[in-house]
Amino acid sequence: MTTSADRYVSTRGHAAQENFADALLRGIAPDGGLYMPAAWAPLASYSTHKDASYTDIGRDVLTPFIGDALPAGALDRALKRLVEGFDHPLVTPLVELEAGLFVLELFRGPTAAFKDLAMQLVAALSDEALAASGQTLTLLTATSGDTGAAAVRAFAGAERIKLIVLHPLDRVSPIQRKQMTTVQADNVLNLAVRGDFDDCQRLVKQLLAEESLREQGRLSSVNSINWGRLAGQIPYYVSATAQLGQAAHFVVPTGNFGDAFAGIAARKMGLPMAGMTAAVNQNDALARAINEGVYDRRTAIESASVSMDVQAPSNFERLVFEASGRDADLTRTLFEDFARDGTVTLPDTLVKALRQETSAVSVDEATTAAEIRHAYQAWGSVVCPHTAVALHAARKMDRNGAPVVALSTAHPSKFGGYVESVLGFAPEPAPVVAALGDQAERLTVIDNTFDAALSAAKAFTA
Repeated sequence: MTTSADRYVSTRGHAAQENFADALLRGIAPDGGLYMPAAWAPLASYSTHKDASYTDIGRDVLTPFIGDALPAGALDRALKRLVEGFDHPLVTPLVELEAGLFVLELFRGPTAAFKDLAMQLVAALSDEALAASGQTLTLLTATSGDTGAAAVRAFAGAERIKLIVLHPLDRVSPIQRKQMTTVQADNVLNLAVRGDFDDCQRLVKQLLAEESLREQGRLSSVNSINWGRLAGQIPYYVSATAQLGQAAHFVVPTGNFGDAFAGIAARKMGLPMAGMTAAVNQNDALARAINEGVYDRRTAIESASVSMDVQAPSNFERLVFEASGRDADLTRTLFEDFARDGTVTLPDTLVKALRQETSAVSVDEATTAAEIRHAYQAWGSVVCPHTAVALHAARKMDRNGAPVVALSTAHPSKFGGYVESVLGFAPEPAPVVAALGDQAERLTVIDNTFDAALSAAKAFTA
């Protein structure tokens, strides 16, 4: 059996290997698992990237994962499109707040959130794959806010792609909602689900398994369950390490764990790293799994850091697969049991292995607000609540002499109402936020049932 970075296996072990194009366009494996590269491609020493552009870094990181599955020049064209949408020459600049503490600004793209970095790439690469095959594609995505906005911006108007976005009704910020619903594109359907993000994610997985939807063409997802989305986040870890010139401990505010797993993937490829911490809000399923050994689904609680209101993070499955030594049987059993029962107790050996991959902390609402105040008082920095979660975890950890990099995942003006309630003034709006104005919105409200989602999807794709 071929074992290389441009071949993809399922975390559940019961699906054939695929190339990059098929893994990208399918999204989720036929056995319900998530695609992973059959092997990790070795990364050139980060020191060789010291003066490299983000385009150069992206090419070095992603080329081994693609192989010959896309037309010649496809990745270069995708990276050019990506970089042109960002307003800083470094794309993801590193900013020092105090000695040894940095933030990595990931919000300088077309929707002012880190999701742009991978979504723009996936859109361009999907266009290339579909044009080469003559196929069409329906994309599904669940969003707690930023993924949907980035997807709508990236795919609106695409000739061969229809996009269906499911977001939890009244549980995203007004700016996040408007970024999804004010784009008047005939190939985009916005569904507001009466429920939480986990309901949206469950419905997307059920729709992806619905064969009748495939009659209209290929069916996939642009959530971070899609390997292409996740792979597109690896380069910014390399860029940050290159800017520092040394290994760092990364603190990642995370909901679905895709951004954090991208860092783990970078380390598997050989990027020197002092450590990884996943910082979650009061929706702490991931932290409880790693710290207590029980993965238990609870109803998501609405938080200021709404994009992290996740209690069943999809990419935890990738972490379990990797930490278990790629034990597909164990991974399949655990997640089938979790889907059925809503709770599983993890084997002690697995818990130990998980902790070697990442630590995890939970930050409550009062602490998040206090950290926003601290950032402004100490450094004159206005940060979004997600960044505040990471900064608190970063400040409280034992740094052991290594620099600490907190990922800053969204511009504060995307959550301006909350930030204003904490600081007493509204943050200066990002240009893309200011441009929204009072444009008309278009969305469809549905119940959080499979029948409601399927009916809406079939009507749109017919």
